[in-house]
Amino acid sequence: MSAIALIDYGAGNLRSVHNALVAAGADGVAVTADPDVVAKADHIVLPGVGAFAACMNGLSAIPGLVDAMERRVRREGAPFLGICVGMQLLADAGEEHGRHQGLGWIPGTVRAFAPQPGLRIPHMGWNDVEPAFAHPVIARGEAYYLHGYHFADAADVAATSSHGGPFVAAVARNNIVGVQFHPEKSQAYGLATLERFLKWRP
Repeated sequence: MSAIALIDYGAGNLRSVHNALVAAGADGVAVTADPDVVAKADHIVLPGVGAFAACMNGLSAIPGLVDAMERRVRREGAPFLGICVGMQLLADAGEEHGRHQGLGWIPGTVRAFAPQPGLRIPHMGWNDVEPAFAHPVIARGEAYYLHGYHFADAADVAATSSHGGPFVAAVARNNIVGVQFHPEKSQAYGLATLERFLKWRP
């Protein structure tokens, strides 16, 4: 059994996330698109970089992968971490280049930041993580973000940040947690976040 399944569906910063997980103390990280590996993993990490639809299509195109994730995470309770677009895919839908269905694990819709005078989009760089409640994985601090879309009207908001107004920095429900920021780019704060995730036994 692989301790960690880092899902490879052609849309993630896999090398950096892998290295960050190892630096945080992970043992047996499997970079994989194999549903059988995912179905046996202790923890599952879904990274994501790029457009919502392309990421969802890439994930759905691998036979049996979404079913294995559904079974291992939602039915059997394996700890799950979604990163950036990997978090956004938890939503009901995303509105980048049209409306596209997400995994639907946490209600909400991924929408573009509204243009405002002087507001830089995409949101890029260091910003706060302000927890909405006490959670074993999410802590107050500063993390690195890079995104032009955000998880709007989200249920289960675990943390917020602000860019032209508040936006969702993290979501959490039962054994599922997602972060809009990039732990692998967030130095000591990011490694500490991954350490907490690896120790998490919800």
